[in-house]
Amino acid sequence: MKMTYKWAALTLALCLPLSAQAHRAWMLPSATVLSGDEPWISVDAAVSNDLFYFEHFPLRIAGIGALDQAPAGGPPGMRPRPAAVLQVLAPDGSQLQPRNGAIGRYRSTFDVQLPLKGTYKLAIANQGLFARYSENGENKRWMGKADELAKAIPADAKDLVVTQNDSRMEVFVTSGAPSETVLKPTGKGLELKPVTHPNDLFAGEAATFIFLLDGKPAADVEVSVIPGGNRYRDQLGEIKTRSDANGHVSITWPSPGMYWLEAELSISENVAKPATERRASYSATLEVLPQ
Repeated sequence: MKMTYKWAALTLALCLPLSAQAHRAWMLPSATVLSGDEPWISVDAAVSNDLFYFEHFPLRIAGIGALDQAPAGGPPGMRPRPAAVLQVLAPDGSQLQPRNGAIGRYRSTFDVQLPLKGTYKLAIANQGLFARYSENGENKRWMGKADELAKAIPADAKDLVVTQNDSRMEVFVTSGAPSETVLKPTGKGLELKPVTHPNDLFAGEAATFIFLLDGKPAADVEVSVIPGGNRYRDQLGEIKTRSDANGHVSITWPSPGMYWLEAELSISENVAKPATERRASYSATLEVLPQ
């Protein structure tokens, strides 16, 4: 099997349909709405079956802990998964560095100080290609960048299917009054454009979001919302919906708590070559407060 391991972790999460994903990657902040002068948050980051419960492996983040010593999260002998690149954006758009980072057996942790008043965004974004093909009667897979594909896959490969994978994971945190600067979309991949501020969510109230693909409204995006703590429930408690023709979704929160939102879109038209199809996903951890 030909495979560049750089994109292995990304594809493990992206190759399965939304409803079939057993392992979910997430970041969990200690709080999302804070007051006081220059408060701090602590963030856990992991990949797990049960939301916000540490039982599988840590989300490896570049610059956090000793990456070469962190658990690989796979069978013995497997090379460690590549580290994700984390961006921490302050209310004025500047970038901050996480502090006190460490990687344990089941989770990564880091702290962020909030020196300015307003809304912060923590984001991890990835992009890559995943190819399936056959060679000499053997099914093979490959992962990597577009400029590497021609050299990696034989010109006479049969049944070639190339998928462009885009993923984005976000967390929003507000110190003092909410602000809007970090909510501006980047115009790349599948993104959430809040109509309701993501740090202004309350149980029993409806929140409205717009999903964008490359900066344009994305219709028919499949959205799943799951409250944390599913390990301790008989029912998953999942809320499913889809975006309308203008990319809008409305979600009414049944109770206070931390929620994990994931959205997914697959398209086969107007896909940039060498890809033949595209799959984009978005996830966020959101805190819903009591009224």
